[in-house]
This record gives sequence, C-alpha cells and structure tokens, in this order.
Amino acid sequence: IEGGFRGPVYPVNPRAKVIQGKKAYKSVTDIKDEVDLAVIVTRIDAVPQVIKDCASKKILGTIVISAGGKEVGEQGKKLEEEILREAKEAGIRIIGPNCLGIIRPSIGLNASFSHRIALPRKIAFISQSGALCTAILDRSLMENIGFSHFISIGSMADVDFGDLIDYLGANEEVTSIILYIESLTNTRKFMSAARAVSQIKPIIAVKAGRSQSGAEAAASHTGALAGEDDVYDAAFKRAGIIRVRTVRQLFNCAESLAKQPRPHGPRLGIVTNAGGLGVIAVDALEDWGQKPAVLSEGTIESLNRVLPPHWSKRNPVDIIGDATPERYEEAVRIVLQSNDIDGLIVMLTPQAMTSPTDVAGSISSLARSQHIPIFAVWMGGKEVEEGTSLLNNAGIPTYSTPEDAVNIFMYMYSYSYNLRLLQETPRELHVELNLDREKADRIIRGSLGENSNLLSEVESKELLESYGIPVNKTEVSTSPEQAVKLAEKIGFPVVLKIHSPDISHKTEAGGVILDINSKEEVESAYKKIMENARNYNPGARVIGVTVQRMIKDSGYEVIVGSKFDRLFGPIILFGMGGIMTELIGDKAIGLPPLNTTLARRLMEQTKVYKLLKGFRNRPAVNLESLEEILIRLSHLVSDFPEVVEVDINPLFANENSIFALDARVIVKPTTMRSPEHMVISPYPSRYETAWSLDDGTSVVLRPIRPEDEGMMKELFNTFSQKTILYRFFQILKSMPHERLVRYTQIDYDREMAMVAVESDGDKERILGVGRVTYYPNLEASEFSIVVGDPWQGKGLGKKLLEMCIGIAREKGSRFLWGEIMVENERMIALCKSLGFEMSWDYKEGIARAKINFS
Repeated sequence: IEGGFRGPVYPVNPRAKVIQGKKAYKSVTDIKDEVDLAVIVTRIDAVPQVIKDCASKKILGTIVISAGGKEVGEQGKKLEEEILREAKEAGIRIIGPNCLGIIRPSIGLNASFSHRIALPRKIAFISQSGALCTAILDRSLMENIGFSHFISIGSMADVDFGDLIDYLGANEEVTSIILYIESLTNTRKFMSAARAVSQIKPIIAVKAGRSQSGAEAAASHTGALAGEDDVYDAAFKRAGIIRVRTVRQLFNCAESLAKQPRPHGPRLGIVTNAGGLGVIAVDALEDWGQKPAVLSEGTIESLNRVLPPHWSKRNPVDIIGDATPERYEEAVRIVLQSNDIDGLIVMLTPQAMTSPTDVAGSISSLARSQHIPIFAVWMGGKEVEEGTSLLNNAGIPTYSTPEDAVNIFMYMYSYSYNLRLLQETPRELHVELNLDREKADRIIRGSLGENSNLLSEVESKELLESYGIPVNKTEVSTSPEQAVKLAEKIGFPVVLKIHSPDISHKTEAGGVILDINSKEEVESAYKKIMENARNYNPGARVIGVTVQRMIKDSGYEVIVGSKFDRLFGPIILFGMGGIMTELIGDKAIGLPPLNTTLARRLMEQTKVYKLLKGFRNRPAVNLESLEEILIRLSHLVSDFPEVVEVDINPLFANENSIFALDARVIVKPTTMRSPEHMVISPYPSRYETAWSLDDGTSVVLRPIRPEDEGMMKELFNTFSQKTILYRFFQILKSMPHERLVRYTQIDYDREMAMVAVESDGDKERILGVGRVTYYPNLEASEFSIVVGDPWQGKGLGKKLLEMCIGIAREKGSRFLWGEIMVENERMIALCKSLGFEMSWDYKEGIARAKINFS
C-alpha cells in the first residue's frame, strides 16, 4: 500500500476486520473478486491449507514468504513437498518459500517485507539470499540505481531461475538480468533459458561457494582437474552469462548496465591526473590479456595543442597533477571524439588545482551525447563526495579504484565478445564420424555385467576405438615369457605398464617402465613392475602387464577427458598432458555437445594450444584432427550416460599423427537414457529419415544443424518475393548472418527445425524447412513451413507439416498453431486437410490454424 500499488488489495486475517484501512477477510475463500496474486506470510504449517483456498478461488500466482521449509530439516522438507503437491494439483505457481518476496517498481508493487521500494529502471535482479536483497536495495537507492523487477527467489520449491529468466527475457521492461546464485536445481531448464535470453539481453551472475573440495578424491586426472567451480565457469560461458566473482562486481555491473551502453570492442581509453592510477589501470588490463587503446597520430596532435608539453604522449593520457577542469574537459572531448577507443575511464585524485566537483560537472556535460561507455574513478573521501554524487546523477558509474572500473569495462565487453563466439558458424568436419555404437554398448554392458566400474586400459582403448579415437595398440601379458613374445611381435622399443583394476595412477605406483629394448629388459621390467605394485598396494588385484609400442617421435602430450558432473552432466576437458598435468593445471572445460567451433574455442583457452600451433622450429600438430577427437569424445559421453569418467592421458600429437598412449574409463549403471543426462540437448538423430518427393527426388529429412547456415542462405536465394512474404510476413532482400544463426543454431529443447536435404554427389542443398517452436510451459507449440520455389507442389510442404504435428504431439504440447497470410490459399487448404481448425483476422490479413492434442 505504501509503495503506491494502484490495484485492489485484500488483507486476509482471521482475527482482524480492518488492516491499514482495508477490509480484512477471514479466509481467501471469502473474497468475492478475482485475485491475481496471493502473498502468503502465515506459519509454514498453515501454508498447505492456504494453497487449497487459493486453488478454490483460482488464484494461480503465489509468493510464500514463510520460512521453516527444507532449510530447517526433514520436517520442513516434508511440509515443502506437501505445499508443492497441493500447488501442482491446482496449477498454482509458487515463488519461495523462505523468501523476501518481490518488488515491481513500475506498478508500485512491493510484495515483500522490505520497508522500501526500488526506483523504476530496466534491470531485473534475482537473488537466493533475502539478506543480500535488502543490502543491495538500500545501496541502489543511494547510488540512484533502479530495477524493473526485484525478486527474492528463496528455496525454489517451484519457480526457479530458469522460469524467471524465461519470463524476464520476454518482458519489454527488462534490458538486463543480474543473478545471485547459491545453488541451481533444474540445470537443463536454466541452461536452456539462459542460452535463449542471453542472445538478446545480458545476464550477469555471481555464484557463491567456489570450493574445490572433492577433487582430491577423484579417480582420474580429469576428475581432479575439473573442479565444481570450473564447471560453473564453463556452463555460464556456454550459456552466454557474464560471471563476476564478487557481490561488489555484481552491483558495479548492474550500475554500469543501467547507466551506460555496452562496449563493442576492447579498446579502453584512460584520462587521469595521476600517473600512478594510470599504471594501476594498465596492470588491471594486462590481467585480462589486454593493452590500453593505441591513440592515432591525429589524436596525439590534438592533445598536444591543449596539454602541457610534458604530458604522457600516449594512453593512459596523463594530463598532470595541476590539471584544471578546463584541461580535463578538453582532453576528454578529444579522446571521446576520436575513433581510437571503445570505452573511456576518467580518473581523478583531489589536488590543489583540481576541483573534483567542477571536473565532474564538465564530464557529465560531455557524456550526454556519447555512444560509448564512460566510467569515473574519483579517488578520495570527503573531498570527492559531491563530484561523485554529481556523476552518479548524470548516469556515469563511479568506482573507488582503477581496477574496479577496468574490470567492469572488461566484463561488459566480454558479453559482446562471447556472444560473437557463440554465434560463429562451425566448419563442417572433413570426415564422416562412423561411430560404432553397438560395439561401444557391448564393451560397457560387459564391464557392468561383471560388476566392474573401471575398464582396463585395453577395454578403455577398445571403447575409444569404437568411436574412432586412434589409440596406441595395447596387448596384455600375464607372465614374463608372454610379455617377451608380445614385445617381439610389436617390435622394440616397447613400454610395459601395470594391468590392475585397483591401481589408477600407474606412474605413482612405479607401474610404468619406458624404452625397453631387449628380451632381458622385458623380463626384468615385468618383475620390477610386479614388485612395485605389491609395495604400492598389497591388496590390489594385479592381472599382469600391458605391452605397447614405445613412441620416440618428437611431439606433444595433451590430456583429453570427461567426467559426469552432478549438476551439469558430462563435461569435456582439454589441456597439457603427461604425469605432471595436475601440477601444471593448464586446462579448459566445455560442455557437450561440441562442434568444430566449440572444440577449437576449448583448445584456445589453454597455454598448450600456443605450442600445438607450432613453436620455434617445431611444426604445428593437425589441429583439425584434435577438434575431431574432442567431437568424437563428446558423442561418446552424450550417447552413453553410463560413462562417468574418461581419461586420455597422454594423448600424443605431432604433425603426422595423434593417438592415445594411455586411457582409463569409469562406467556406472544408471536408469537415465540419452539425452536425459545432458543439460544441452544434443543433435536428435532419431528424427533422421529418408523420403522422396512426388517427382521421385530423394531427400534426407533431418533436424537442422549449425553447419547448415550456408545451405540455408542458398535456400533463401531460391525464394520468390511471394514465398518470402508468405513465410516472413514482410519482404526481405537478404538473409544476414545474425538471422541465419538464429535459424540454424537452435536449442533442440526449445524448438525443432526439420530440413529436407538433397545430395548431388558431394554437393548438398536444403529444399525446405518445417519448424516447431515450443512455449516454455508446453501449453502450445507454433509451426512455420517454407519450401524453395523449385520444389513447391511436390508434397514436401505436407510432409514437413506432418512431421511438425508429430514432433509437437511427442513433446507434450496441448495444441499446435500457426499464422498464415489469408492470400496463401494453398497453405490454408493443406492445414484444413490435416485437421487444423481455422480462424480469421481479416483486419490483420491473417488466418490462424490450430490443431488440438488434448
């Protein structure tokens, strides 16, 4: 009421007749009017009955502020489950319990127990911590920062981050979203929502709890290297989320996004009256792998005309400690008007000739007409307070240190940069993958059937080979004599390794002997390995030793692996390999499924990648083959939820060949079936089918892939103006990359696009596309169909629409619908023939086709 909410409010309390001048009701059921939202603040044990009352009044939105749920133990957990059960039966959605509530400033709604309401702006804030909400709200009022939505999400018994990101992504009031995350529940929903929304609005997150505990007990190098926080990093990057490390950075990011445009490049300009601050800012940029923007000769000459002779003559622009407000204004104007920078930091320390307040006034005036972000660092205390306030009110974010300003600029730039990387069109693989899923399944089932989770090195390599990953052939010997025979067959020099299901790290156990060149050395090495194994683990089951060819060629050792993360499913790891891989710690983590672009970006994050590209007189390795191995491993862990860890270390690579020297795979039984274990839906190959047009043209009907961008552009070029108008409801002269990315790089959890592909020798082309877009709550799905002009009237449109109907029904949508221009008589007739009901909006010139499934 005090927040200024203009709608009706109905207090409910069994012991009051009037609350704050409003008539009070004994029960929700006593309210005669329709109610949109119930805010529940009763004891937690009374909430189930309140939810039942809401159900009887068809109140479908609730906020449960009451605490005492799962956070207090088993009894509270049971109460939460009861609340959720009642809500689900009635179709009611719940925010909470144990939350602060929500604030919607634009309509004056303060449905929280905060006594203050946020300023109305365009940033949405979601937090799991109610206490943090109150602190941020208080500071936001001091810093003149506002919010479109201020949401305390609490225990997330029902509505979670994924639901709210979806909702806020579609809300025109919202331009950016910031998140405080302590834990995630439905990570697949979260990733799907974030990947979709981050394409159009920046999402910034801080994740509390960056512990590495648990890594020490891992059974493989991959398990030890891939800590929980590293996986969050990889997931956020794949989803297009900007991850900051501290609440302070979260708040600073929010302030900057609210007040300034995003930078489109990394070129940062710095103007300062203190050389030391400039040095600190440059150091902070170096931490990001960046250097300050290079100023052009023209900009230097212009600055020479207004600055003292002994100014810095480069960026950072040190305008000297005696800088007046006029000198500041002239220098900043020149740098802003140049084309040398993508963002500017203006820094000031209070000195005799420098008025922090007057300089702030000058900078504020200049900033009004700029299209690049401007940040201010007014360092000091009492003397800079007035100037800082002036800058904040003018929409210029202020920071207390150069590092803060640089970090926020780089976080804002990294959003734009990461978005470009995610939208890059992947290159087609140069080979067919030809994955032997049946062989892989036999190996995995065989191991599980023997109650063994750990595949031997031989079995692990056979599994990798079934997915086309090259290996160094390995033979097993159970006696010194057999080892000698195998070594003679393979050819000297050879390597002997311990063969035991109980010894994970062979080198640590003294279970690896290299460069063996004779029969006598084989016999001696066999006995030594057996002795070392007994000393290392007396209870270990030792089967024998493995014998394999010794690789003496010059090359590099990398690690490629995977592990199953409890939240994000399988992850892929790449980095510097060998026995010191954990000590060096040079690694990168990505989420499958991978394509060529994602595989290359994964490698590029490591230091070893610079070596693999060629170093000094050593040639580069075949990087495309490395991409292929990462993609093959991605397919393996996507196809088999039973594979919980893969360790290929080392993977040997040089300019001629790449193969696994050692491998270890851990499998576990599971009730999940692919792709249930994935947080990003992989390519759904089950939809692939062969078909023929009415004229006999053979096509493959399959889901669209990111690599199809080129063929989609060629398809557009076959469209007549009429076809373009009927499909896009407007005339388009071209199909730019950004739009093609939207059509080809899809989330298979959110939509399905089926393409008809004709092959003519090595040349493929797309003849038509049928697309189904699922609504987040699966209430409905929407279809669209387009066929290239040369193939229209040959039955393809009908086939694609039939597939759309089948896919929407399988997904669980209640109905499928689409909009058709009234002039498109052939499409209207097709829809009618397949059972769609038609409705008409002649004013808009639109026919709506709808088919119900429930």
